[in-house]
Amino acid sequence: MKVRIDADLCTACGLCTDDVPDVFTMGDDVAEAISGDVPADLEGAVKDAADSCPSEAIIVE
Repeated sequence: MKVRIDADLCTACGLCTDDVPDVFTMGDDVAEAISGDVPADLEGAVKDAADSCPSEAIIVE
């Protein structure tokens, strides 16, 4: 599973970085995926973060 943040949509609210800090970090202006590849044990948490993202900026592939 891969994940990325759409920087044009991200509002830097911090929900994803709070929920899954092993996958997401806060960059200068927006959240960023630390690595595009999601560890198998965190896939559920990343899907939940994507569903919870108020700006729908988390792209799960």
